[in-house]
Amino acid sequence: MLSSLSKLSPEQLAEIRQLEQEIGKTLLSYSSYDVVAEDLSEQQLEKVRDLEERLGTALVVVTKSDTGV
Repeated sequence: MLSSLSKLSPEQLAEIRQLEQEIGKTLLSYSSYDVVAEDLSEQQLEKVRDLEERLGTALVVVTKSDTGV
């Protein structure tokens, strides 16, 4: 299981922004995905690390979970 920031429609974002203004707090929306970490070769891992460094972000290589959990 992996969680990340949600992809929301403009309407959903508007609702969240309205509530943020109402309560005076910042909200973050997370969604969960049924995935597991994928194994990588050393060469693949090096490519992922290089891209992470260039982008200044963390990347996670995943595949759909077979367990359905």
